Amino acid sequence: MANTPDYSWPPMAQRKIMGQRFKRLDGPAKSSGRARYSSDVNLKEMLHAAYNTCPYAHARVTKVDTSEVEQMKGVAAVHVVAPAGTEIQWEGAEIAAVAAASEELAREAARQIKVEYEVLPHLVKEDDLSKAGTHAVAGGEQVLGDPDKAFQEADAVHEATYSIPVITHCCLETHGSVVQWQGDTVMAWPSTQDVTTWNNQLSPNIKVPAANIKVKMDYIGGGFGSKFGPDAWGEVAARLSQKTGGRPVKLYLDRATEQKIAGNRPSAFAKIKIGGKKDGTVTVFQAQSWATGGFTGGGSPPIPYVIKDNGLPNYRLVHTPVHVNAGSSRAWRAPNNQQASYLTCSAIEDFAAKIDMDPVEVFRKVADYAPKARVDLYKFQLDKAAELADWKKRWHPRGQGGGGTVKHGMGLGIAQWGGGGHNSTCRTTINPDGSVLVEIGTQDLGTGTRTIITQVAAETLGLQMGQVKLAIGSNELPRDAASGGSTTVGGVSVSTRRSSMNALAKLFEAAAPALGVEPDQLEAVDGHIRVKGSPNKSLAWATACKKIGPGKIAEMGEFNSRQRAPGMNDQGVGGVQIADVSVDTETGIVKVNRFVAVQDCGLIINPRLAESQVYGAIIMGISTALFEQRVMDEQTGRMLNPDMEFYKLAGLGDIPEILVHLDIREENDKRGVIGLGEPPAVPICAAIGNAVANAIGVRVPNMPMSPDHVLDALAGRTA
Repeated sequence: MANTPDYSWPPMAQRKIMGQRFKRLDGPAKSSGRARYSSDVNLKEMLHAAYNTCPYAHARVTKVDTSEVEQMKGVAAVHVVAPAGTEIQWEGAEIAAVAAASEELAREAARQIKVEYEVLPHLVKEDDLSKAGTHAVAGGEQVLGDPDKAFQEADAVHEATYSIPVITHCCLETHGSVVQWQGDTVMAWPSTQDVTTWNNQLSPNIKVPAANIKVKMDYIGGGFGSKFGPDAWGEVAARLSQKTGGRPVKLYLDRATEQKIAGNRPSAFAKIKIGGKKDGTVTVFQAQSWATGGFTGGGSPPIPYVIKDNGLPNYRLVHTPVHVNAGSSRAWRAPNNQQASYLTCSAIEDFAAKIDMDPVEVFRKVADYAPKARVDLYKFQLDKAAELADWKKRWHPRGQGGGGTVKHGMGLGIAQWGGGGHNSTCRTTINPDGSVLVEIGTQDLGTGTRTIITQVAAETLGLQMGQVKLAIGSNELPRDAASGGSTTVGGVSVSTRRSSMNALAKLFEAAAPALGVEPDQLEAVDGHIRVKGSPNKSLAWATACKKIGPGKIAEMGEFNSRQRAPGMNDQGVGGVQIADVSVDTETGIVKVNRFVAVQDCGLIINPRLAESQVYGAIIMGISTALFEQRVMDEQTGRMLNPDMEFYKLAGLGDIPEILVHLDIREENDKRGVIGLGEPPAVPICAAIGNAVANAIGVRVPNMPMSPDHVLDALAGRTA
């Protein structure tokens, strides 16, 4: 290609498809039940698999006897995962798997496997750090400035302990896959966030070349950071298929096992001391924190959130990961950020109450410590959120929530995230009959990726949405990357734009002679290839495509995350959210009345889908703030609520009016596309926790804001 096309996005005022509120292209398929998820795959002679799992939190396997099960009618294969001598570190760990003619038979056969254990001591609760013993090893102390002197000089100091519990992933479609191993080829239909490289992770485990592992996934029933690799169950399904001579095997976790071992968001506890001036300036922050996500411990939340190492003059931090005998953590929609926002924003709001100051004004002061590029952004967002929430009229000093038993309160929280694009490759094909095919090996997690890619291609080619066909969800398509960290949209939008522009440039070359101009004098608008400045001198799209000849145009486009694309995509966003709640001081029940979210995210390809991401994040966060927690029994080491009855999620009646304001001012649009999946999921617990404190006049330090926690706080109980 003689000249590199101008890949930059069209100016806001000139976009015809991008920026429009198209509904999800896969909406009808999903709402009608026609969408086929991987767990819906049913193949000829398919077997169903189930696990026998360990009932103990810590044990050593001394014997596994599968002899009787292997002789059961309908059982096709048995695979031992944890042979005698294996040390098990959490309840629910996989011991053996059975493949049988039906799911019911597989589960019954798995229960019949005889396993003997040597039960070992366990620790499953991390709330009391003094009981953790060797399960907890403190990290090094981080110190900036002179915290001791800063506390001595502070006008006001507040100290408190806050906590947010372990919550489990609750994907509607549990973790698993359908796998068929025939000869030297493996076909897999997983529930995954990484169609492109799922095979690379399975390959060394089963000793099959990655190129021989074909992966296909049309739809996924939720991932949220927990579904990347094949995991043990992907390998086990493959082994069972191999043992049966190549029959396909479906292995998906049952709900109880899913809740125990398929990932969680770690807890976070912190003893925080914060000090500052009477004018709301925070001068010092100190935290002793600890956390667990399971046997691997819990990472250090980035506290003080947003302001650490960006201007806060004094801090002292020490973090202790606690290793407990429970299933391990996995990424969960902005890992460690929800915890950090809750811990930090709770302390800041308590400091504001200590000095009798409006927390919005204190947070405006704190915003001066944010990264320089976002200082003014946070202040704008604080003001906009306060305006939308009617803060000046409805907020009141702490404890003045009205007469009667039901108290009203308001609180806020802040967020930050990256959201830069991941590596992505796309192929756009234009055929002589005018049809267009866009191919990219990505996946749509329910975020609207299909719709976004189609909008970008249609905008670029001057076509309508229905004129572009899209193929995704296979590792035989051009390579993309895992959908995690809000990186998908920034990657696929750029690769799609570039491949479509490259293909269009080739079409211009084919059509230019017929219009008597050079290719660089052409543009694609409203289904026509026309001469710039002479709209009447044009060819209909189909007519122009006939000039291609007997072949076709197929051009690639790529985005490499190590090579930035200024103006096309970017990273780094902020957000502010405000909760309006009512608290019944007799029952302890918290009701969220209204929720406001202000979020920036660069260039918005589809406002409807962007808003949908924020709505979904807030709904998830309300569940976390009001209900969710993994409950462990200290004596038996078992999880007491591994189900959807006692592991409670928010229902329709728990969801309030949600007002979303996307900050799409031109200065943000010029930054390019930035991912939005994570940042709006961050501040909900902080906002709701602060609103409850504002309503009832005392801090409820421990998430969730459940009736028992609220009543304990009102009664002055700490345990």
